[in-house]
Amino acid sequence: MQSSAHLAALAVDYALLRSHAESGPDRRVPTCPDWTLDELLRHVAVVYLHKVTAMRAGAMPTEWPPPLGHEETPALLDRAFGELRAEFDARDPADETHTWYDPDQTVGFWIRRMALETAVHRADAELATGVPVTSVGAELAADGVDEVLDIMLAWGSVKYREFRDEDLPTIELRAGGRSWFVRPTTKGVVIDAEGEAATIIQAEPSDLLYWLWRRAGDDVLTVTGDPNGVATLRELMKTATE
Repeated sequence: MQSSAHLAALAVDYALLRSHAESGPDRRVPTCPDWTLDELLRHVAVVYLHKVTAMRAGAMPTEWPPPLGHEETPALLDRAFGELRAEFDARDPADETHTWYDPDQTVGFWIRRMALETAVHRADAELATGVPVTSVGAELAADGVDEVLDIMLAWGSVKYREFRDEDLPTIELRAGGRSWFVRPTTKGVVIDAEGEAATIIQAEPSDLLYWLWRRAGDDVLTVTGDPNGVATLRELMKTATE
């Protein structure tokens, strides 16, 4: 998926997220039960500002978050998003910058990451305000499944040594005509494009992305084979996405 498509998706999801900024700051966020809607939106703003600072400095900020004073949440969110877009617009996606993901040290990594971060937290805001959750487009959803499996789950399992005592049966995920084979091994989680699986989990691309990020329940899945694979993957994703 091209960075231009990520930027277009980011703009759409930010506008939807921003539309809830005056919907009741004290509303609870069911998918982030420790947060109110106001706290969710301030979190998104601080995440945006963190990436702006990382790109400008070429390193992760060591003192964070910055003092935000008494800036109202809608104004803070608008300022943060404006700075983020300005930073993206001033750079080429291929330009080098610092990221926490060792294999990709480019601006394009942050463009993709912020597009998907915003899509997930937009869903959180919709759940908090009680409106129907907007589906993620099929292309972005599949790209998001790639990201969360390849980076958060597989790379993270090696980077942070989340190894298991034994290999576990392979789990196949199917969505939008694609398959991902998740192999939990004693050396980390491996994601393959083909293979044989004990458990097959099928869902619409948007539903699968939300489920992997723990924003949807098991009711969005169709499961065949060993049902224990669902619980295994759910536990793996909890560790990977916290």
